[in-house]
Amino acid sequence: MKPNPNFYVQKINQIVKDTEKVGEDMNPNYEEIRGLIDEDNIAELTEERQLEAVEVFKEGTAKYRDLLKTLSSLRAPARVMGAHKKFERSYQNYVDGCQDMIESISNEVDVKAFDAAEQKQDEATDEIASALQKITSFLM
Repeated sequence: MKPNPNFYVQKINQIVKDTEKVGEDMNPNYEEIRGLIDEDNIAELTEERQLEAVEVFKEGTAKYRDLLKTLSSLRAPARVMGAHKKFERSYQNYVDGCQDMIESISNEVDVKAFDAAEQKQDEATDEIASALQKITSFLM
């Protein structure tokens, strides 16, 4: 059975929307920690706030993992298979970066690890955008 391009595009669009929503939900916690790091005031992060941020990041990363499973289960049309595989790999790298960020703040905040996780996520985001652009150009 051939993959249905319309179904595929709808699912990809939903994954992108859901990913953006999860990111928006986690962003205030990220911004707080990023701001404290940038101001060299990370010591001001209370243990309670740190634990709350870790929980928010864990919940968000779990949602990302679910979205990755959905992405991995999609049957891509042949003409976008390469771009789809790039999207899938990049999304996995993004999820890995999220897990790295959780680990960077789970005990004492490890600023170098936090920065590395952020860099990994930024690179993955760029790769995801590139893959999505290719998928869109092939199917539209």
